[in-house]
Amino acid sequence: MTNAQTAIWQGASGKQYTYYAYSLPCSFEQKKGNYIFARIGAGKWVPIYIGEGDLKDRISNPDQAACITSKGASHIHVHSESNEQSRKAEESDLLAGNPEAYVPTGCNVKPGG
Repeated sequence: MTNAQTAIWQGASGKQYTYYAYSLPCSFEQKKGNYIFARIGAGKWVPIYIGEGDLKDRISNPDQAACITSKGASHIHVHSESNEQSRKAEESDLLAGNPEAYVPTGCNVKPGG
């Protein structure tokens, strides 16, 4: 993949994370990392779904894929991270700092419903 632009996402902790944004559809080699499905809204990136895991097989749940599409995702933002604990901590931080990624405006489901 080439010609990706960078995007900075901030978590609730104040930490900033640099991601590479790719237009959908796109595919990746098997690699672990964090990802954000997003669209542009009011001149800025709007998160639709924030996740972590294998970048090649990002969404295995058909209902999540349908939600992401229905909410207008136009890009996927990614960065590699092999350490599972770091990926999960970043995912939690970003979700806490970007609550619009949760249902009903986004597609992430809050723990416990």
